[in-house]
Amino acid sequence: MAGLLLDLTAQLRAAGLTTGRLGLSGGVFQNALLVELAVARLQPNGHEPLLHHQVPANDGGLALGQAVLGRRQVEAG
Repeated sequence: MAGLLLDLTAQLRAAGLTTGRLGLSGGVFQNALLVELAVARLQPNGHEPLLHHQVPANDGGLALGQAVLGRRQVEAG
């Protein structure tokens, strides 16, 4: 899976569709081994993986994002 991620990001970069900054998010990235392998393969190839530190990578993070956007909409009227 980590190798596939590296292959896909290389293709996106070659096509000019990414800056190399990658958000590793979603339930799959709760798997510590996958995160470790992905980071170990991405960084040496010039990619900058962005990881969760304060908010969970799963539905908890999604719910927080929805709450923030909802609050902004209410405040905007």
